[in-house]
Amino acid sequence: MSEKEEQDLPMNDGPSKPAMREALVAAAFELFLERGFEQTTVDDIVSLAGVGRRSFFRYFPAKEDVVFPDHERSLAEMTEFLESGSGEEDPVKHACDAARLVLRMYAEQPSFSVQRYRLTRKVPGLRAYELSVVWRYEHTLAAYLRGRYADRPDGPLRADVIAAAVVAAHNHALRTWLRSGGESDWVAEVDAAMAFVTSTWSDRPADPAPEGEGAADDVVVLVASRRAPLWRMVQGIESAIGETRRA
Repeated sequence: MSEKEEQDLPMNDGPSKPAMREALVAAAFELFLERGFEQTTVDDIVSLAGVGRRSFFRYFPAKEDVVFPDHERSLAEMTEFLESGSGEEDPVKHACDAARLVLRMYAEQPSFSVQRYRLTRKVPGLRAYELSVVWRYEHTLAAYLRGRYADRPDGPLRADVIAAAVVAAHNHALRTWLRSGGESDWVAEVDAAMAFVTSTWSDRPADPAPEGEGAADDVVVLVASRRAPLWRMVQGIESAIGETRRA
């Protein structure tokens, strides 16, 4: 009988849902670092977290999933961002901006991200799992680009190649940042990587730089809900700046 199929032990589930999820992740990583991934069982994790087995599988289908607890949310945010486009924006730049969301997710928790990177380097099974997650990001980007290039004879090929290029550039920036222990400037890393992709594949010229070195800086004030995702706030700022430049 698998761990998932076994009967849950009657334990107090105590903490709220977000707190319980975080407690499971924290307990798992403490044990992974202390004992190793393969030597740690789900029973070990729930015992340290103080919850039942059923609670673990409510949040994570398998032990591998606790190592990557934030990718489902990140994939959902990427999909929402891609679908939020007007259809008039540069598809390559829009795909690159979607990839930035993923690196920002890593940068939100630098210590955890660096620990996960070091762990996946040691466990082949986790590396294979990580590659399957990367493929889902690439598939999501390719699906968006196929829609944007549907009227081109080379549309499917172009979409797949650009999606692969975006993911490769993103991963280059991400690995550079992770290898620095989370100390390097991740914004500069991803900016340079995405600029390379857009300069190589975009059909549209880059936005011109503002004229005049002594021009006064514009001030943009954005009012947004606390619950709004960060990418939507950035999108609102970019839209406001665009309106200002056209005026």
